Amino acid sequence: MSPVLSPFRLTALAAAISLSLSSHGVSAQEAQAPVRADPPKAEQGKKIQQVEVKGAADSYDPRRDDTATKVVINSEELTKYGDTSVLDVLKRVPGITVNSANGRGGEIRMRGLGAGYTQILVNGERAPAGFSMESLAPDSIERIEVLRAASAEFSTQSVAGTINVILKRSVKNRMRELKLAMQGSSNGWGPNANLQLSDRDGGFSYSVSANAAQDRFEFESSGVERGTAPDGSVNMLRTMVLPQKGKFSFLNLSPRLNWTLGQDNTLTSQTFINLNRFNNRFFQPTTTLIGPPPLYPNLLTEADNEGNYLRSDLMWARKFEDGAKLDLKIGISAGASDALSHRGAWAANNAPILDTDIDIEGRERGLNSTGKYARTLQKGHTLAFGWDGGVDTRDDLRTERDALRGAAPQPADERSEARVKRLAMFAQDEWNITPQWSMYLGARWEGIRTHAEGNTFGVADNSSSVWSPIMQTLYKFPAAKGKGGDQLRLALTRTYKAPGLQSLSPRRVTNENNSSTEPDFQGNPNLKPELAFGIDAAYEHYWAEGALVSVSVSSRRISDFTRTLVFFENGRWIAMPTNQDSAVTRSLEIETRFPLKAIMENAPAVDLRASINRNWSRVESVPGPDNRLDQQTPLTVNLSADYKVGQLTTGGSFVFRQGGETRVSVNQRAYAWARRDLDLYALWKFDPKRQLRFAISNALRQDFLAENTYEDARFGTQTRSFVFPQGVRYRATYELKF
Repeated sequence: MSPVLSPFRLTALAAAISLSLSSHGVSAQEAQAPVRADPPKAEQGKKIQQVEVKGAADSYDPRRDDTATKVVINSEELTKYGDTSVLDVLKRVPGITVNSANGRGGEIRMRGLGAGYTQILVNGERAPAGFSMESLAPDSIERIEVLRAASAEFSTQSVAGTINVILKRSVKNRMRELKLAMQGSSNGWGPNANLQLSDRDGGFSYSVSANAAQDRFEFESSGVERGTAPDGSVNMLRTMVLPQKGKFSFLNLSPRLNWTLGQDNTLTSQTFINLNRFNNRFFQPTTTLIGPPPLYPNLLTEADNEGNYLRSDLMWARKFEDGAKLDLKIGISAGASDALSHRGAWAANNAPILDTDIDIEGRERGLNSTGKYARTLQKGHTLAFGWDGGVDTRDDLRTERDALRGAAPQPADERSEARVKRLAMFAQDEWNITPQWSMYLGARWEGIRTHAEGNTFGVADNSSSVWSPIMQTLYKFPAAKGKGGDQLRLALTRTYKAPGLQSLSPRRVTNENNSSTEPDFQGNPNLKPELAFGIDAAYEHYWAEGALVSVSVSSRRISDFTRTLVFFENGRWIAMPTNQDSAVTRSLEIETRFPLKAIMENAPAVDLRASINRNWSRVESVPGPDNRLDQQTPLTVNLSADYKVGQLTTGGSFVFRQGGETRVSVNQRAYAWARRDLDLYALWKFDPKRQLRFAISNALRQDFLAENTYEDARFGTQTRSFVFPQGVRYRATYELKF
């Protein structure tokens, strides 16, 4: 609920005013004018002009009017650059960064934090473990909501914040739209197609969104591995090249069906289908200049990954005469992933020393249910409560066959089963205490129980529950007539980060060239959730139509935070997540947006936006300097502009992300290079039904670089760095409505 009248209330109010005036035989304009004599006879025969009274639904702005802090990215912003992946959209959103180690995929971060600190939802539900956000097309999305502070209605696994992706929902009377695109760069190329259909027939309506894309790539990366002995002398120097060739394809299909069963009584079915395929072949020859060569100096890997995901929800919404509303939803999900890889290696004399096929099959299924009952107690005061529960099960099978073993026994097949049960109950109260002051109070209890067992690690059980009280308030300063307005926000939250299933499972994932910078990974079933107490405050100044200046600060104190430590045991390097003591993170964000005409008379139709996000953090158990939490991005700057003249709309976006060194643990360091992303677009509208969009991304030819270091007084220091080249990408999209 917003602290001002909602669009529905405004529309209803306008209709009531029109009806009342019509019943008295006068127009809205006449009702406000003084009574006067009949018009001259010459004017009596003229048609009386009708004035329609409408509610100002467009005046509602969730960023400005909702008590709970919320930033909404609408469909126009999502499709502006013709992106094929939602990750490319999010990297331009103020306060959000997308970190990628090699240019493919990426981790979504708020306040510079990822790895579970930022919660990603799809239609208000947590995205499944096997789902890739890279394969979600912007054309399948209606809007994206960015929640900087927690809300009781959604899971409070949102230490840094929540990004809620809402799939296509709106159903127009009739809509047919087709988009055909092609993109290419020095590293690859690929087509993209999108189809949107919707129609209505009486009480039934439907919409279908379908998107298919493919990206073929081919490039060569390079790397260096250095080592020093405890006395500081160089004992290892290796150079590596990594030529890659492959393709990534995906299909999104999202049908939605709506039935109107009666007044204020609707039934909705929404299904989301995601299919993706990834094939890659890369060969990594290593040249040893100093020291011994690696175990496999010439390593070939051929990988074929296939992922299928289905989610189907049935929703019932009913409004009652007393103003109450009930929303119920039950949903099922199913997923299947298959990863087949072949690994081969040869000695200096070309004799095979590795010839292994590994097949990993994963199957997921889930059942979930949510419910929410909301009632307006009085004008501007709404109470709601509900639940969110579900059961998810995953089965994994890993088989390995080594062609060099001959008649020797093959490695045993690894089987595992995991089950996650979750239940949450929440209540929230939002009311307008005065026309300027609104308050939100919420509480959520959330429990998670995880069970995993396998033939190689036995049984692992983990249970956790968190009680999360939440308070948010908004105060609007009285504004002079015709002016903008100032407002203050404050939020106190308790959030948490639950350990993922992979982090809890004690199954070992091995690495062929095992080293301190390429260790094996093993989960820890004794992990506890990380708890965070947070405070957020913001000052917002609306000084003209479409103009905003916002300054926000936040702080989080995290206890039992999880850190992945690397250690040497039984001849192998192992990485394992463990709970440490505590950490603190703070953020400052300044954002502004305004049309140029707000500061210049007769200015062209230019819209400007800028933001700067500065983050600090400190891990108590890791010595400084640079002991940042989760390799936090220290500084992000975002600048963008749009210009419209006649049939042409054009614009650009520049994003700077600061790099630097991070002290991951006592023995581990990581270095990230600064990155500058410049994207440009142009849209030409031929007519209301046809338009052409052209976009350029990574115009500055920024490569992706990654470096990790392990240092220990007993073993010395080892550093591994890689450069993944990326070229300028061009994209053209033809859009047709029919």
